[in-house]
Amino acid sequence: MKIQSPPGMRDFYPQDMRVQNWLFDAWRRTSLAFGFSEYEGPIFEYLDLYTLKSGEGIVSELFNFKDRGERHFAIRPEMTPTLARMVAARANALPRPIKWFSIPRMCRAEKPQRGRLREFYQWNIDVLGAEDPLADAEVIAAAVAFFQQVGLAAEDVVVHLSSRPVVAATLAGLGIPPDDNDRAFQLIDRQDRLQPDEFATLWNKAYGQQVPADRLLSLLAEASMSDCLDAAESTSPGAADAVHEFRTLWDLLDTFGVRDFCEFDLRTVRGLAYYTGAVFEFHARAGGLRALAGGGRYDDLTGLLDGPRVPGVGFGMGDAPVLGLLKDLGKLPSLHDTLDVYLIDADRTLLPAILRLAATLRQHRLAVDFSYKRAAVGKQFKHAAARGARYAIVVGSEYTDGAQLTVKNLATGHQELVSAEGLLDDPQTVLAAV
Repeated sequence: MKIQSPPGMRDFYPQDMRVQNWLFDAWRRTSLAFGFSEYEGPIFEYLDLYTLKSGEGIVSELFNFKDRGERHFAIRPEMTPTLARMVAARANALPRPIKWFSIPRMCRAEKPQRGRLREFYQWNIDVLGAEDPLADAEVIAAAVAFFQQVGLAAEDVVVHLSSRPVVAATLAGLGIPPDDNDRAFQLIDRQDRLQPDEFATLWNKAYGQQVPADRLLSLLAEASMSDCLDAAESTSPGAADAVHEFRTLWDLLDTFGVRDFCEFDLRTVRGLAYYTGAVFEFHARAGGLRALAGGGRYDDLTGLLDGPRVPGVGFGMGDAPVLGLLKDLGKLPSLHDTLDVYLIDADRTLLPAILRLAATLRQHRLAVDFSYKRAAVGKQFKHAAARGARYAIVVGSEYTDGAQLTVKNLATGHQELVSAEGLLDDPQTVLAAV
């Protein structure tokens, strides 16, 4: 019986894992360069952790189950709730600011589509314990630094930024009451994923009397940053602090040297209810993919978990849309299998010597392999090249007669006889000289 992998899941063959590890390494390097520390959490959490934040409607979007003790769990669909739970548990003992990152595997019970899978990896970066817009600017700068590291520039990727309080003030000016903000935000957040007539029907049913869908979309698309901030500041006293913070954030992005990537976009609201301030999404300028990353400020999430108020800001970046964009733009690296040394036997009776050499070289932290089956020397050299070996070491009569080995640099073609004792005593130095 033939069984395929489940829909929306991926098999990672060795060549696929090389690409994944290349991406993970770039994420990890960027995180460490910005002073973030790595953390992890469980692959599933109590279902209440997600319904507490997002309501019962979230259950249909999760892979959830009951264990033998009738406890209700869900496989994690995002990392922020786990982060909030962990920080709330030790909030008073953690030094501020808390700068953490993770690269977890997660699942969502959604219909698979390009750039949006049921199982995926996500790079998460968060700063907690800092209300200063400097934290917002730094997490955005970290994401931009990653894109630059993998060869993407401002003409490839754009950051759409907005502020929830500013959007709320704009909606209030249109007659939409503050109590309806969450529902209005969710509709606006879904707008680019719905057909125009579908969005118009949903919006007009809810808010058509206050503002028709076509007028709303025109206003959101054409609104300038200065006009929106000025209007929010003058008509909504409660938005004054948020306006000041957003202006400060905008200036800091210039200081970090990433403003070329940034655009103000009032349509960026993020659908999750826990966002409280600036919000942002990274998109490919060419389109065709869902958001590459998204995040924003959340200042009240730990309080939902009976912990002290710990302000936070962060983002999540999925592996699938990023790799899809890099592939579309021809910027994925060509990665091959690599070895330090491939051992070649000129006589199969020397297999015990091959195995002893392999064991010793591996103790020196070299990647070493050899052929399991007897094969001609030429064929073994071809296999060494195919495996991406840097060096081939031939074990032949020179080894049995005078304790010497033939070392060949497969990149230059140069080869020479070396002392077996010297090689095994300091293989890195001996190999580097060939």
